[in-house]
Amino acid sequence: MKIIVFGATGTIGRLAVTRMIEEGHHVTAFARHPEKLALRHENLTLRPGDATDRAAVHAAMRGQDAAVITIGAGMSRKGTVRSDATMNVIQAMQAHGVRRLICQSTLGAHESWSNLNFFWKRIMFGALLAPVFRDHELQEMLVRASGLDWTIVRPSAFTDVPVPGAFKEAVRPGDRALRLKIPRAEVADFLRRQLCDGRYLRQAVGISY
Repeated sequence: MKIIVFGATGTIGRLAVTRMIEEGHHVTAFARHPEKLALRHENLTLRPGDATDRAAVHAAMRGQDAAVITIGAGMSRKGTVRSDATMNVIQAMQAHGVRRLICQSTLGAHESWSNLNFFWKRIMFGALLAPVFRDHELQEMLVRASGLDWTIVRPSAFTDVPVPGAFKEAVRPGDRALRLKIPRAEVADFLRRQLCDGRYLRQAVGISY
């Protein structure tokens, strides 16, 4: 399968690119500076570009079978980079007849708000990261309205430390028995699995320990 990953040099994107190549997919890594991946493989294409640049996204989408969005905003706590880029990706997919879209969002968006504790509701998403959270919710609304074969993945807070046991997937709204963290490697692998697994087609799925 030919896959384009937007946000390929982020902490989740670079892991997702690696997992997909290991599975035998042909991956296009789209990012401002894709050379930062420090990865070379015969099945990897580095595509420099800005996901908020509509023309660049449309040009990169040609010939792809699926798109994966792992775009972040870096250290910025403002702006609408996720929703702006996602709109460009959706329009490019529609124009080129690409159907499969996997979009990384965040646990807490929309109906999964009830999964969060006081810290995340009031301090992080309620105050410090409020603009970021609103952008995630707008991003999800665009994906849902796209008419594509989408899956939204909602991970909890990232960690690089292994967590004992198995994480929960398809977290139900109101489930508060969560540690609200998940290793980045687990998120990347879950994104990879969605490429050939349709069980969460047109669903938003929460994942968390």
